[in-house]
Amino acid sequence: MRPAALTYRVLAAGLIAFGIVRITGVFGPEPSLAAFTFYTVQSNLLCLVWVVALVAVTARDLRRGGTRGFSTPSPRWSAAVMMAITITMLVYLVVLVPTSFVQGSDYVPFSLTDNLIHIFTPLLLIVDWLVFVPKGRLRAADPLLWLLFPLAYLAFAFVYGGLGGEFLPGQRYPYPFLDVEANGVGGVALWVAGLGVALAGIGYLYYWLDRALPRRR
Repeated sequence: MRPAALTYRVLAAGLIAFGIVRITGVFGPEPSLAAFTFYTVQSNLLCLVWVVALVAVTARDLRRGGTRGFSTPSPRWSAAVMMAITITMLVYLVVLVPTSFVQGSDYVPFSLTDNLIHIFTPLLLIVDWLVFVPKGRLRAADPLLWLLFPLAYLAFAFVYGGLGGEFLPGQRYPYPFLDVEANGVGGVALWVAGLGVALAGIGYLYYWLDRALPRRR
């Protein structure tokens, strides 16, 4: 199990890093610092840090404990990071892409970079959790705790925009459903509440899977 996990996690770390480099242009002549204000990039960075930690722990356990067994600093944190990036994928596919089509935006979804940061990274974390993380460790309250990360980002977005920060030139909101001027306070509140309920439901689906899948050691 550990050799397969180590190989998978090294490849995953490389792919996640590649997506982050592409979206931010961090090694290019004009890096986009504004990209780091978006939940998508922040959640991808969280995944990169976590997967690098998984690589280190897996390599250590492989050297000390042999090829059998799971390697993760915390099954609960693995699930939390997975949920954070699942939010990125679901909001992209269910909210942002349909909205761009409806509004007639010139933005073209499903580019290589978009796929890397919105789809491939989430799937990499989901597969890692399903295959390489021990089950039966989650608590009933965990799906609600997982909402703290997007809520913290929500607070950051409103404070940053309220203080005059721009996510894009002339744009003080990161995503269309958080545009108070266009949607009104009530409209934004409905979006946030609806997404919160939906994401809690997805979180409890993960919790159910954690209980239902075999508890291998």
